[in-house]
Amino acid sequence: MKVLVTGGAGFIGSALIRYFLAETSVEVVNVDLLTYAGSLESLGQSAASERYRFEQVDICDQNALWTIFEAHQPDAVMHLAAESHVDRSIDGPAAFIRTNIIGTYTLLEVVRKYWLALPDNLKKVFIFQHVSTDEVYGDLDASDEPFSEITRYAPSSPYSASKASSDHLVRAWYRTYGLPVIVSNCSNNYGPYQFPEKLIPLMILNALEGKPLPVYGDGLQIRDWLFVEDHARALHTILCRGKPGETYNIGGQSEKTNLEVVHCLCRCLDDLVENKPAGLSTFGELISHVTDRPGHDRRYAVDITKISRELGWLPGETFDSGMRKTVSWYLDNLDWCRRILARSDKWKQIV
Repeated sequence: MKVLVTGGAGFIGSALIRYFLAETSVEVVNVDLLTYAGSLESLGQSAASERYRFEQVDICDQNALWTIFEAHQPDAVMHLAAESHVDRSIDGPAAFIRTNIIGTYTLLEVVRKYWLALPDNLKKVFIFQHVSTDEVYGDLDASDEPFSEITRYAPSSPYSASKASSDHLVRAWYRTYGLPVIVSNCSNNYGPYQFPEKLIPLMILNALEGKPLPVYGDGLQIRDWLFVEDHARALHTILCRGKPGETYNIGGQSEKTNLEVVHCLCRCLDDLVENKPAGLSTFGELISHVTDRPGHDRRYAVDITKISRELGWLPGETFDSGMRKTVSWYLDNLDWCRRILARSDKWKQIV
């Protein structure tokens, strides 16, 4: 099987490609524009595989996409390319509208044209797999049941609204044109190679420099945390066993408040770092509270009953085991962090 992956130099996309090339016989075509958060270094040794090809292309460029499809003739498409940071979407929503909505539309049209021209035997097995977020559902009260695949959409931020829009487009191309699609909505991912604007890597790097660890508001916002390598395995499971037209929620079964996440991270650092910044007895002393961001959802949690019952997938990592692996990876790969941050002028605006 040959799979075209959009956004394969990003956090989740690179984890998926590493998984494909290490654990399967899948051939991979990586389509990525290499924006500030994308790095081919995230692929590690996988980039040297004979089963791997890279194309630097904007998913809004219809002609360039068509050239790639004609050249590589993929059997499936896994669409992960997206702008994904909520804070950035609040400050500059235009990029999210362009990539997440217009880019998805452009890709769908190229895929539809390509799919219609396939021989019947290949057309029957082709799949377009759209990777999305649980943030499209809005938020939950503490007593609410977790999001299911039939939960009504109620996005809160420009980011989640743009992802909700892309989900609706994908489903419309299934209903209107018969394009075989599958949608998945995942909870918060964490793990190696995540760009250090997201909560966990940002906190690790700040802590090592003795900087404050800023927690929004009271820090009691709850998220379900999913180790990125578990997510990659789930996406492969959906590719192999999922049914066109269906939606699958993917979660880690690890609901934690933001404050709990930061305290867990600090405990890992206390265990793994011998030389703390001057004057610190524990990294937890660096935790501080800052003004909450606009429209901050209080709780996300997803019900994974469907994917576990129908496809046989369950997360392999607990939050504690995944966090320890994550912190250890960042401590061992600080040079990667420095290189990717040096490429990002926008990063300087955040810190």
